Amino acid sequence: MLGALIALAMTLQANPAPTGNAKNGAELFLKYSCYSCHLYNGQGSGNGPRLVPLPLTLARFTAFVRNPGRMPPYTEKVLTDAQLADLFAYIKSLPGSPSPQNIPLLTRMINELKPVR
Repeated sequence: MLGALIALAMTLQANPAPTGNAKNGAELFLKYSCYSCHLYNGQGSGNGPRLVPLPLTLARFTAFVRNPGRMPPYTEKVLTDAQLADLFAYIKSLPGSPSPQNIPLLTRMINELKPVR
């Protein structure tokens, strides 16, 4: 068992996951008009799903973008794996939605709708 863990650790060190550049990813997000369906903040719209928080690994993200179904596929001729790693890093850097308790208008509305006892 210990030998298998050591072998796994050595494999991971030899093949580190590519890390993307979020700044380059932001430029690609604009260049390829990702915002038109996913909005600038990644929260999605009627045309595209929300990206934040992104529940995919880089490998699954890459596989999806290459063969997505609803959106146009982005082959390696269009976006390299390194560029997809940059996009992934950018999307991962986007802040998630605030907690409902941190939205003053929402909490005020909820409090106003509570029945009076």
